[in-house]
Amino acid sequence: MKFEELGLSQAILQSIAAHGYVEATPIQEKTIPLTLAGKDVIGQAQTGTGKTAAFGLPILEHIDLDNPNIQAVIISPTRELAIQTADELKKLGSDKHVNVQVVFGGSDIRRQIQGLKSKPQILVGTPGRLLDHINRKTAKLDKVQTLVLDEADEMLNMGFLDDIEAIIAKVNPDRQTLLFSATMPESIRRIGVKFMTNPEMVKIEAKQLTTDLVEQFFIRCRHEEKFDALTRTIDIQEPFLGIVFGRTKRRVEELARGLEARGYRAAGLHGDLTQQMRSRVLDQFKKHEINLLVATDVAARGLDVKDVSHVYNFDIPQDPESYVHRIGRTGRAGATGTSVTLVAPNEMDYLRAIEDLTKKRMTPLQPATLQEARLGRINGSLDETAALMGKVKPEEMQAQVAALMSQFTPEQLAAGLLASVAGLEKQNAPVTLSRERPLPRRKGGKGGSRGGYRGGNRRGNGGGYRGHRDGDRRGNGGGGYRGRGNGERRGNGGGYKGNNHGGERRGNGQGRKRDFTVREKG
Repeated sequence: MKFEELGLSQAILQSIAAHGYVEATPIQEKTIPLTLAGKDVIGQAQTGTGKTAAFGLPILEHIDLDNPNIQAVIISPTRELAIQTADELKKLGSDKHVNVQVVFGGSDIRRQIQGLKSKPQILVGTPGRLLDHINRKTAKLDKVQTLVLDEADEMLNMGFLDDIEAIIAKVNPDRQTLLFSATMPESIRRIGVKFMTNPEMVKIEAKQLTTDLVEQFFIRCRHEEKFDALTRTIDIQEPFLGIVFGRTKRRVEELARGLEARGYRAAGLHGDLTQQMRSRVLDQFKKHEINLLVATDVAARGLDVKDVSHVYNFDIPQDPESYVHRIGRTGRAGATGTSVTLVAPNEMDYLRAIEDLTKKRMTPLQPATLQEARLGRINGSLDETAALMGKVKPEEMQAQVAALMSQFTPEQLAAGLLASVAGLEKQNAPVTLSRERPLPRRKGGKGGSRGGYRGGNRRGNGGGYRGHRDGDRRGNGGGGYRGRGNGERRGNGGGYKGNNHGGERRGNGQGRKRDFTVREKG
């Protein structure tokens, strides 16, 4: 449906056209007419479906520039999402000259107070900082006409319910309320009953939330084998850009440190990093200075990075719809992607629940051996080694070269060079992960599965690794690994250090304090 058919004014339509929007997405098509009519709306939609414009365009339509009060407030769970939402509203409202301000924790509150003195019509913010401004009386919400609860499920998961209720108590009771959530548990419905008036329900079907462009694999292994399975899969698949999902802040920090210890360019992203650190990590990821981002679900909300080739679920999500959101980070804009989920035997029911939601069976992979992973690293280092050789000037080190040639054969020297560039000495570095509380047993489903083939090597030269855009679909354990897609290899070395900060607000899954160590056996 064209935006012209949704009842928007010419001024807003001009702004939409100026920013390249042509047709409304399903959530926009269903939500905008209801919102323009003043109805309360509960929308089930994930990041990337256009929900910001779905609630933002009607808000902009109704903004009265002669009214000096805050007319709309949008509550977001994370700094990134708040900033992203505010930026989009600024762009869409630029022709109308709408004043949009954003407030969030971890940033200078004095600068935010100055921004609020400019009398914004729209205020976007995270719950804690919004409540702080309300208590300081630097933000008055008694004249607000529209309240938006964005990513409501994540705000509840992060423990923001009390803050949200305190904020709503200060908002004009005659307001319009819009609630958006990627999932729709009973707790979200209760919010609708408590704070909304006869809300209209808008739901995007699962088939509109998933993509056929993502090849979905799973590896069944014990909890203590997961980290080895992860790193060896990465060695074989060589992701161009990959996101590794962990369930808790502690898990993310430990995974990021462990990946760095094994020679990967990795960094962690979770809700308690300072804004400066979060921005730095995201900037490094977007510039490909790191190629593995380890994140919690909360931190990844609103994350939109091009060229993400692989998603790795180190911890299977408890909510099947969160899985859909995770793998939606790849397979974008017509590109293909790969997802690999590590699942313990007692978590197989969760995997079956995901398959029931997506209407698609995941392909089983056998965990790679250390030797197979070593070959993957070596094959992945060939281009980097060749580039290094092109920069070397043998005449500058003739004596040293002669000394080595007298001790080793050319084959030994070439092998040593390849091993060094590939970082083989780091490949089996010991990594300690804390034991997390296991997921509760899920009723129903079957827990059995057979092993299978591996998928997704991005290179194809040497050692029986054959490059191809499709994953190897033969269930035999030997032979070559077919690669999927093209692109640069994974680089080794480097690494970003500063990913060990803070404590996450979510607090779920901290569990017992007993640790285990991942080591190669034999």
